Amino acid sequence: MKRISVDIGGTFTDCFVAWGKNYVQSKALTTHHNLALGFNEALEVASAELGVDTKELLSSVDSVRYSTTLGTNALIERNGPRIGLLVTEGFGSTIPISRGRGYGEGLPFEEQRDLTRAKRPHPIVPIPMIATVRERVSYSGEILMELDKEDLEHKMKYLVDQGAETIVVMLTNSVVNPENELRVRELFLEEYPAHLLGAIPMLLSHQVAGRKGEYTRATSTIIDGYLHNVMYHGLGSLELNLRANGYDKPMQISHNSGGMAQLNSTDALQTVHSGPVAGIAASDHLSIEGALGNVVATDMGGTSFDIGIVTEGEQKYYDFHPVIDRWLVSVPMVHLVTLGAGGGSIASYDEMHDSIKIGPKSAGSDPGPACYDRGGLEPTVTDADMILGYLDPENYAAGRIKLNADRAEMAIEDNLEDHFDLEVTDIAKMIKEAVDHNMANGIATELRSRGHDPQDFTLMAYGGNGPLHSCGIANALSVDRVLAPPFSSVFSALGAGNVNQMHIHEQSTYTVLYHTGNKHILTDYEELNNTIEELEQRGKDDLLRQGMDADDIQYRLEFDMRYGNQRVETAVVAKKSRINSLHDVLELIGAFHVSYGSRFGEGSQATESGVRINTIRVTSFVELDKVHFGQIKPVAEKNSVEPVGTRLCHFVGIDEAVDTPIYDDSALQVGTYIEGPALVTTSATTYLVEFGWSFHASNHGAVWFDRLTKN
Repeated sequence: MKRISVDIGGTFTDCFVAWGKNYVQSKALTTHHNLALGFNEALEVASAELGVDTKELLSSVDSVRYSTTLGTNALIERNGPRIGLLVTEGFGSTIPISRGRGYGEGLPFEEQRDLTRAKRPHPIVPIPMIATVRERVSYSGEILMELDKEDLEHKMKYLVDQGAETIVVMLTNSVVNPENELRVRELFLEEYPAHLLGAIPMLLSHQVAGRKGEYTRATSTIIDGYLHNVMYHGLGSLELNLRANGYDKPMQISHNSGGMAQLNSTDALQTVHSGPVAGIAASDHLSIEGALGNVVATDMGGTSFDIGIVTEGEQKYYDFHPVIDRWLVSVPMVHLVTLGAGGGSIASYDEMHDSIKIGPKSAGSDPGPACYDRGGLEPTVTDADMILGYLDPENYAAGRIKLNADRAEMAIEDNLEDHFDLEVTDIAKMIKEAVDHNMANGIATELRSRGHDPQDFTLMAYGGNGPLHSCGIANALSVDRVLAPPFSSVFSALGAGNVNQMHIHEQSTYTVLYHTGNKHILTDYEELNNTIEELEQRGKDDLLRQGMDADDIQYRLEFDMRYGNQRVETAVVAKKSRINSLHDVLELIGAFHVSYGSRFGEGSQATESGVRINTIRVTSFVELDKVHFGQIKPVAEKNSVEPVGTRLCHFVGIDEAVDTPIYDDSALQVGTYIEGPALVTTSATTYLVEFGWSFHASNHGAVWFDRLTKN
């Protein structure tokens, strides 16, 4: 296997290269103005380590796979095109009203509790850019009013005159019958052909989101349209860069569904949060191969801290209505929680609590933390780590970034010292303690809100700063063991290379399996099976278009089910690909009954209210080769290794500086055992072994942190 996988984050571009049996990792600062520059720098480092010319490397690999936060950054910066929106007449206020809950969606929890002071997000589509057209389709797909061609032509001209650079079409019930939406595009292309210079892209909502719900379908398509240009040009420039350097195969893009596809089969919406999701996919794979059981995956990078849950023997946690930025959308996405707690997160004074506040603002890669000496003036988590002695100023990022401790001290003095009668090192301790507790609270909240005990999970810490803060997080969380996985600093990039070729298609339905009024159980399966077959065919077409072999394509069928008119839906994986008998229906109802009970408590089921299917979902995928690690559990041997030096470090709860032994890459040899306090500074990352913890190296570069005195 020869493969390059890349995770382009807000601060660093991570690269993982599988070259036969050789695995190489590298990093470079993300170059937001031209992503190819950061990628090229990271790839050159990896090529040098392999002893292979970069062009030879690119021309020889099987695939290049990207995950990126480019779309996330575009939303934050609001640098997308001017969007025009066409909706069914009478629904023009759907987006501005935003179901009333738009005030709170995407806000931090503490702000959601005070919605009277909450502010709506700046609209992507302002009211003057919304036009309504005369047409109507019923909930069952019957066309009640044909599309008014003359009215449509007038409204299209209006949006073009208003400066629309992308047009989104969201007609009521188009997921049931898309005829009118397709007719809109047909008439639009007659008037504004796609081959003309400056042609305007048009996106149809039923092709982006397959579920009912006008608001979420509209926001999904709007965001997809808003990100279309920036993703097309950003990823297009990466593809041109690959072509210029000898790579002639299609570029692959990781999706936030946990799969991947070629660039020409990827919607912009599918790439949002794809980097962190790739890390969760890698955690899932590692937990199965290493027999780790339940795992909580935590990725502490330069900009954010991402949390995902992997439970043994259960299906992945998906959000089918996730919030992206400040908008609720309708797209299947692997569930994750993101906190503003990365290495570049800015520390500020919290006047209300007279304490340190971490994030959500980040220094990113430009200018970066103050200690990067690139113009940053605000204190960050990395600056605190620098002052506390954890980072080697001459060997950070394998020596490619020289750190300036004076700049870090100056940033804390100028921004925080006036608020606290403390030394700079004590304020740095406050920053570290605050960020560690924030991350621990995020993990505890996520696990306990889903009925899990943190003690039942293996805490997996990765990302550029994960092994540096893992003991601090574990102390705050009161857990006794942490795993820093193999290639922890680029683990999400590794995950981007490990996912399957996959597409998810779904369709809203109103299928009653058990009718409570007449006690009738579904006996006509034709319509249901026809929809399943259609969704399978769409997935098959996607994969065949990307060169996959038809014999390798697999399918997974899921239903979103509910009791009667309850608002709560539960996803159920079907054991069979078709419903052909009463036994199949009863088996599906039974699976729903068990799943609902495990989620909300046994006895909470309400079969007497009726059972129905609201969404049919088919995942089409092809299993691809993966990087395998096998056994990574702690080994029996405990070998000592000599430190390469010492450095004065400061620790939370310890008044005086501690002369701390420093170890290098040799500490990653299988069986190496070190008791804290200690620092292991490798070419890829820094492992901080705090007081009361041990460092134990296992196979493939995995490292286990264990509490010496168990709670």
